[in-house]
Amino acid sequence: MNRSKPIWDTPNGYGLVSRYLHWLMAILFVWQFTSTILRFFVKDVPIYNFIWPTHSQVGFALLLLVLVRGVWGLLNLSKRPHKAGVSGKLAGLGHLIIYGLMFAVPALALLRTYGNGRGFSFLGMEIFAKTGVQDAALTTPGNAAHGLLGWVLLAVIVGHVVMALVHHFALRDNTLRHMTGHRVTN
Repeated sequence: MNRSKPIWDTPNGYGLVSRYLHWLMAILFVWQFTSTILRFFVKDVPIYNFIWPTHSQVGFALLLLVLVRGVWGLLNLSKRPHKAGVSGKLAGLGHLIIYGLMFAVPALALLRTYGNGRGFSFLGMEIFAKTGVQDAALTTPGNAAHGLLGWVLLAVIVGHVVMALVHHFALRDNTLRHMTGHRVTN
């Protein structure tokens, strides 16, 4: 019996890279949304003061990871475990919405930061320098949509988790097993 864990995706499940990227991003999203919820409900408590300063760093990491994950997904597109029919099409649409939001939310924040003339560094590496020049054409989209789309993203992620649990516990299919790395049953 071959117990090797494939790096590439297969019709029977996602490979190591896809699974690690998925679960790493899940952990970072929990951190990110925890910081946002704390900011919204209970500013200036010790946990907020600890977690909020990481918000832009984690957001940029998520932007990088969604780009890596998108490229990896395209390289594996024909090998992935897809469902046929309407449910497969709906799942595909749901994933496109998630990917679009995972890109748009941090990209809007980055655009807003640049438009505010503030510099931005990621883990000590300068991404763009501080200019001190404000540009409303760059800040307006971020001000208008970053927060709103962030909450929409949270709702979509919650829906994604709920559907994974419905597939596992109610439909009793292999959908969740594809992403956990457990052996797919027939």
